[in-house]
Amino acid sequence: MMQQKIVIEVPLHCAKCKKKIMAICTTADGVTSFTFQREGKDQVVIKGEGIDAAGVTSRLREKVNKYAKLVSVAKDE
Repeated sequence: MMQQKIVIEVPLHCAKCKKKIMAICTTADGVTSFTFQREGKDQVVIKGEGIDAAGVTSRLREKVNKYAKLVSVAKDE
């Protein structure tokens, strides 16, 4: 299996939101690492194998922020 790098844009409003986002992203199947990225837009970068990117994005929409948007899914070099 190949390593994936998934970028999801999700507005970070507060520490509570960040905590929820972390919980959802780190408990998803196949995730090996997770980071927040703030370059103009708030994003989370998830790395791992066999991650269900659409599933994680929809869980973020349900639980944290309805504006969560899947930006990219790429092979991690």
